[in-house]
Amino acid sequence: MIKADHLSKTFGRFQAVKNATFTINKGEIVGFLGPNGAGKTTTLRMLTGYLPPSGGSATIAGYDIVEQTLEARKHLGYLPEHVPLYDDQRITEYLKYRARLKGIPSKKIWDSVSQSLERCGLENVHRKMIRTLSKGYRQRVGLADALLGSPDLLILDEPTNGLDPNQIRQIRELIKELSKEHTIILSTHILSEVEMICNKVIIIDQGIIKAEDTPSNLTSNLRAAGRINLEFKGDLEKITAMFEEIPAVKKVIFEETSEDGWHTVTVRAEAGTDTREKLAQIIVGQNCPLRHMYRHVPNLEEVFVEMTRRN
Repeated sequence: MIKADHLSKTFGRFQAVKNATFTINKGEIVGFLGPNGAGKTTTLRMLTGYLPPSGGSATIAGYDIVEQTLEARKHLGYLPEHVPLYDDQRITEYLKYRARLKGIPSKKIWDSVSQSLERCGLENVHRKMIRTLSKGYRQRVGLADALLGSPDLLILDEPTNGLDPNQIRQIRELIKELSKEHTIILSTHILSEVEMICNKVIIIDQGIIKAEDTPSNLTSNLRAAGRINLEFKGDLEKITAMFEEIPAVKKVIFEETSEDGWHTVTVRAEAGTDTREKLAQIIVGQNCPLRHMYRHVPNLEEVFVEMTRRN
């Protein structure tokens, strides 16, 4: 659906996007992540044709975003971070106007508008003036606009920005429903959303693509994925020395010993390994009690922090 090859954008001496190369396949829901100023919105604006790239190339549905920009745009719907709506129009009037701008034939405009209203839950408010709408409903109108013409690809830039928790949940469920028929790029700072609905993640930092993989692969390869916390009694030095002999163990860190003799230890092992069974066997083999063992399960937030950390 999308193929970017060394896509770059320069503003004067500042290079906002640096040789971004990535692929998004049809049917994928992709979380596009990065800190503020990382180049996310600039990349999305290049893909949508709002900004011309300074270098490299990209295609949407096989059409070059520069040489065949009109054909490429027919295959995408874009929801910008700040939805530009005409407050003095009714919802239906606005969507009809947008449909005409997008070149939808007159005979198909009402069907397209009706379908967008239904999919975005706007049927009961379609005659309301846009200026009277809440932030959540304004986002829905922007999404309905993006859906006009049933594009193959939806690019959603911060679709839940400024919404309350209930509105966020509603928009999230709507995105899940839309993903059954559309390829979706979701740019957001709410990483829990990405974990719940995306099957691929692209992380950009300082204009450079740092990662492109599934959420599960990214978290399993994180350094924190091999961290195990234990509480036990017994000969601390002997047991920790035996821990260090396990091939996958990289480091054993003593945390504390309680007044009643319980040692708290953190074991750092290779990512993608699980040494809990061997650790437990060592403790039990020394006839020592073990009352706690926990293997840390990293989340996407930790992946994001590690990938974008400033050293």
